[in-house]
Amino acid sequence: MILSKQQYGTFAEAITPDVEFELTQTRRHIHQHPELSFQEYKTSAFIKDRLTQLGIPFRSVATTGVIATIGSGTPCVGLRADIDALPIREATSLAFASTTDGVMHACGHDMHTTMLLGAARLLKENEGRFNGTVVLVFQPGEEKNPGGASLILEEGALDNPRPDVMFGQHVDPDATVGSLSFVSGPMMASADELTWTIRGIGAHAAQPHKGRDPLFAASGLVHHLQGVMSRMRNPLEPSVLTVTSIHGGSAFNVIPDEVQMLGTLRSFDQAWREKAWDILTQQTSEYCSLHGCSGQLDIGKGYPSLSNDDQTTAFARAIATEIVGPNRVLTFEPKMWAEDFAYYAQQIPSCFWMLGVRPPNLATMPGLHHPEFSPDESALVIGTRMLATVAMAYLAKAQA
Repeated sequence: MILSKQQYGTFAEAITPDVEFELTQTRRHIHQHPELSFQEYKTSAFIKDRLTQLGIPFRSVATTGVIATIGSGTPCVGLRADIDALPIREATSLAFASTTDGVMHACGHDMHTTMLLGAARLLKENEGRFNGTVVLVFQPGEEKNPGGASLILEEGALDNPRPDVMFGQHVDPDATVGSLSFVSGPMMASADELTWTIRGIGAHAAQPHKGRDPLFAASGLVHHLQGVMSRMRNPLEPSVLTVTSIHGGSAFNVIPDEVQMLGTLRSFDQAWREKAWDILTQQTSEYCSLHGCSGQLDIGKGYPSLSNDDQTTAFARAIATEIVGPNRVLTFEPKMWAEDFAYYAQQIPSCFWMLGVRPPNLATMPGLHHPEFSPDESALVIGTRMLATVAMAYLAKAQA
């Protein structure tokens, strides 16, 4: 069923100059006071204070998380924002740069939190216009495994009321401000943390035959595993293995006893992901043994892949078209990034979209997790309208 804007509105008239000013000031306050994953105590207190001012009931979840509700009964729609920052030293020179040394909102979670608070205000002011419940999820720890989403679900914090659908958004520095990007199906990959330990026998660098060189084994292992991945994986199944660190030894003339490597495995397909765990573990042991060394792989199993529900995504895309126009609604190219919104999408029909934040006068800008990342704040209005509108429209559709 297609609804008219008159049945739900797009909140264009509700974004007054004072609301826009409030969004900007809120974002700058959160940006100045970033907190790492599961340490977001001040951020949580700020969110609770703002919800109290709005007269919106809330409860604490996953230690530093907050869940709030607007309305009552069914249907029910969930909106999520993540609230944590990254261990990055900011280099933007902004007047409102981080005041916490070595911690920065370099992934846009300050924007996400601000827009959900803005949507909360709009929805609360229009509570009498809809039937049903909007659940606002201010989630901690998106940047750190096991992720706040999994903890919220394990606590049963979304069981009563249980959202029929979930919506979330993420800032996108690759897209110009004013755009919204969507994709149905696989959007982001699973992400596993890999730690290899290769043990040999130390020796003098001038007499390698008296030892078993773990560095030599490690250097070959990197190439070997890339070859194994290309030969044992269906080439039609996207996946990537990347070794990001090799560390061992501390002298010019000594072969060390041990080398450690770090890396990541990314995949869209769960069956291949699990098979790859076994392949990498076995091949690590067998290859290192060829060099007289032992090789052990420890796998830190991370977030699952994020897949958007087709119908929910089509619905959100249609709402986006009403808000920014068809020319600014784009198709997002799936990335091998990871996002713990995936846990919600595993249990609840969901749509996660990307919000353009690149200033229109720039061809490129520093990307996510970069110390100079600085999104265009005018995107706050668009993201706030999108969250509020998609929630209102879903409740209207479910009641129609």
